[in-house]
Amino acid sequence: MPPKVILVGPMGAGKSTVGQRLAHRLGVTFRDTDADIAHLAGKSVQDIFVEDGESAFRAMERDAVASAISDHDGILSLGGGAILDPATREHLDGQTVVFLNVGLADAVKRVGLGHGRPLLVGNVRATIKKLLDERAPIYNAVATYVVETDGRDTGSVVAEIEALLVDPAPKGDNA
Repeated sequence: MPPKVILVGPMGAGKSTVGQRLAHRLGVTFRDTDADIAHLAGKSVQDIFVEDGESAFRAMERDAVASAISDHDGILSLGGGAILDPATREHLDGQTVVFLNVGLADAVKRVGLGHGRPLLVGNVRATIKKLLDERAPIYNAVATYVVETDGRDTGSVVAEIEALLVDPAPKGDNA
């Protein structure tokens, strides 16, 4: 059985926090592909980026996403850059994908100085803006639903996703 919901979005969107709370509310398990990768590699995502390079991480991520989609039936959170891989986007086709959208100000506030986030070196705000600009069209393309997170607490975001699962809005109304 495929995941009940797959969460995508940039760093700071709240995928892990929302995903854990949503899983609890729905009585299912939560899984994060970044945690899967770190567990399999025996080191942090940041260490994989530094020691093995981004391309090695992306290959691991592609495999982790494919595995999780085939054997996890709860809430699945993908790393922010997972949607960059064409094979991953194919795996997302036909799944219930929720794009947690966040604007620059809220993303920067939530990420802080970006400790532990390998792509945030140098000017954190400029890097987040660049990533948001580059990836937003891809997140929108793979999403079944788009849920705005700016200025909202976790509970209200989870409630909106739960409502969409019970009474799905037509594609044009939400994504």
